[in-house]
Amino acid sequence: MLDLRNKLDAAGAYDQFEVERVAAVAVNPKATQANLDAAIGPVSNRLLVSFKQAQQTAKAEPEGSKAHKEATDEMEALHLFKKDLGTYIRAYEFLGQMFDYGNTDYEKLYLFAKMLVPLLDFGRERDGVDLSALRLTHHRMRDLGQRTLNLNGGNQPAAPLMPMTETGSGRVQDKHRMLLAEIIQAINDLFEGEITEGDAVAYVDGVLKAKMMESETLRAQAAANTKEQFASSPNLHDELLKAIMDAMAAHQSMSTQALNSEAIQTRILSVLLGPGRLWEALRSQDDVAPEVAAAVQQGGLAAQPTAGSA
Repeated sequence: MLDLRNKLDAAGAYDQFEVERVAAVAVNPKATQANLDAAIGPVSNRLLVSFKQAQQTAKAEPEGSKAHKEATDEMEALHLFKKDLGTYIRAYEFLGQMFDYGNTDYEKLYLFAKMLVPLLDFGRERDGVDLSALRLTHHRMRDLGQRTLNLNGGNQPAAPLMPMTETGSGRVQDKHRMLLAEIIQAINDLFEGEITEGDAVAYVDGVLKAKMMESETLRAQAAANTKEQFASSPNLHDELLKAIMDAMAAHQSMSTQALNSEAIQTRILSVLLGPGRLWEALRSQDDVAPEVAAAVQQGGLAAQPTAGSA
């Protein structure tokens, strides 16, 4: 519970004053619905607006750009925050029946989370915050004394309760790791001999990709064409051969195999255009030479490098 509470606090979605304000209204028998709306409304409105702005940015910015990635990460973080709030609510309701935390901050956060979760309807377009899902009610707790939970029934001794594990351990997916796993799966049998997985990944996704990204021709083509059009570029295979030759001194074994095998070359291009995200990486660069970009027509590809191309 402490780890989950710390994780929620670290998300930066609220401050302690807001938690105290909502909790005070929730336990006040004289509080009105208007009091609760005034306490929780600013928090839910701020989070909903943040999600909507991120959603609009993600739609407006090209996929693969820094702005698009930051916007999608923000949306995923808000979804995860809501999920963690729900986890905290369920964990507190269960554990709170068995022992006293000795700190009212745990219950205050529980009350705050219980009021906030129904309002975080991310992805639903509306003006303002819909508070109809929130109703101020009261609850009564009675001390029924200590009781023994016999989980097996009958006269059998009660089995011990297993502790909760990994509660609230969800994280926003690390896209880099996911893509790296795809690359490893795609090239794990690409080369022969005593070549490690790390060498193969570094060669294809590191050395060759970096070499090809030095090509101003490919950068201009990626900026002016769709991914499907870019994949049919007549320069793509030539730039790969150039990158292989440039890398041969440091990676002679793999370079030799790649140069002598059309099948390996085809698979390398498939990896670079797929999980290697060569096209996306080229498009995300802002320093495409103006004279090169101007030479590439929208919807078409430059068949030959222009002056100054790599």
